Amino acid sequence: MKISLTDFTTKIEKQDYIEDLETTKYADISKSKTKLREQAAKLVKETKAALKHNSLSHIALEISGQRPITFALETNMINLPYSNYKKNANFFEEGNEYPVAVYFETQSEYLNASGFRIDQIATEAEIEQNEAEVIAKLTDAMQEKIKQVREYQKPAASAKKKTTVKKPKTKKSQKETKTKK
Repeated sequence: MKISLTDFTTKIEKQDYIEDLETTKYADISKSKTKLREQAAKLVKETKAALKHNSLSHIALEISGQRPITFALETNMINLPYSNYKKNANFFEEGNEYPVAVYFETQSEYLNASGFRIDQIATEAEIEQNEAEVIAKLTDAMQEKIKQVREYQKPAASAKKKTTVKKPKTKKSQKETKTKK
């Protein structure tokens, strides 16, 4: 699928793309890699179906629990989330068509300082020709991000530097200066 910058911008502004959100709990996916693979397969299959219909898509899985995390597969021309779609104009020219790729987004306040990560997971050809490989790659990436979220330590507030504050010199009142003369 190829898309022009104008068509892309219009579709995002009008929310003319396939969007799906599924929610699950850590308990439902953390006991076995099989459950996580099933979720990854759903994300990939829905994304592949959108591509077949020449549609953009944002397919997400929200994992609730003590450290919530949201995974999404998004079709885009560049590794920018749809929320930053206006920035695409900085990288692409009007009048040309560009291929879309599938990007894997991870969002969690326990992921990193920004709480967000986006990586290309596949091209349209890769998802068409080897869906099983893309599912395996996505499953591994999701598993790695879950591990990162579980192990993440928020940076401690930097220790306040001890500084000595000099008291400002006070001017003697006019009365005091007059009496001394």
